[in-house]
Amino acid sequence: MDSYKPKPLLNKSELKQIKRSRTRVHGQKVITDDVKKLKSLSVTPDLPEEELVNYYKEPIWIEYYIPRESRFAYEIKYLYVYLVNSEPRPAPMDSILRDALKNDQFVDLVEVARLHPEKEKLIRTSYTNSWPFFESISNGFNQYQQTKDPHYLRVPLYHTENLMKREPSLSTLEFTGNFFIHNLNWLIRRMNRGGKEFSLEDETISILIKRRNEYWEKKNLPADEDFDLFAALFYEQAFPNRGLEEIEAAELLDED
Repeated sequence: MDSYKPKPLLNKSELKQIKRSRTRVHGQKVITDDVKKLKSLSVTPDLPEEELVNYYKEPIWIEYYIPRESRFAYEIKYLYVYLVNSEPRPAPMDSILRDALKNDQFVDLVEVARLHPEKEKLIRTSYTNSWPFFESISNGFNQYQQTKDPHYLRVPLYHTENLMKREPSLSTLEFTGNFFIHNLNWLIRRMNRGGKEFSLEDETISILIKRRNEYWEKKNLPADEDFDLFAALFYEQAFPNRGLEEIEAAELLDED
C-alpha cells in the first residue's frame, strides 16, 4: 500500500548546506554557490522525447550573483521527476488497482461502484463527504474519453491531488487498493502527451520525489547529481524554513 505522508523533506546535513551557502533562489539560500555548476545544469534530461511523458516537470527559478559583472542573473531550469508506478498488494487484494495497472486504465471510482454493486455501500460510505469530487472526476474523465482533449483532465488532476491526502480509506484497504498515485501518474502522462501546461502542489511534488528516490535506491540505479541538486533547490524554494529551528538549536549546543 502506498503511503502519502511524506517523510521530513531535508535531513540536517542538507539543511546545514543550505543555511551556509550564498546562492539564492527567489532570495532563499540554496545548496551551492558554484555559479558555473548552476549554469551548466541541463534544461532537460538526456532522454528521447517519447520518454519525457513519464516525468513530471517542475520549473525552478534560479537567481545568482556574478561578482565579475556586478549583477544578478536569473534563469529557469526544470526538475524532471520520474513517475514510479504503484505496486498492488498480493492477490486477491487490490484487484481494481492491479487491473488498472495491467491495462493502463484510469480508475473511475463512480464506474467501479456501478460495476460492483456488492461494494457500492463500502465505497460510498468510505467517501460520504467527498463523493461529489469523485463525480466531478468521472465527468471530466468521460469528457476526455469522448474528445481526447487533455484540457478536461485538469479538474480530475487537481481533485485527485486533494483526495489522496485523505487516504487510505476503508474502501482502498478492503477492496480497490490505493489507486490514487496510479491515477495521478496516469493523468500527468496524458497531460504531457497533450502538451498541456499544469502544475502540482509542492507537497505532491515532494511525494513524487520521495517515490523516485526510493525506486532509485531499490533498483540500485546510479546517482544523478543534476537531479539531486534540482531536488534540493526545489525543497529550499518550496519549504525554505522547514527544520531550521532544530538546526539552529543543535548548532548552539555544538558551540558550547
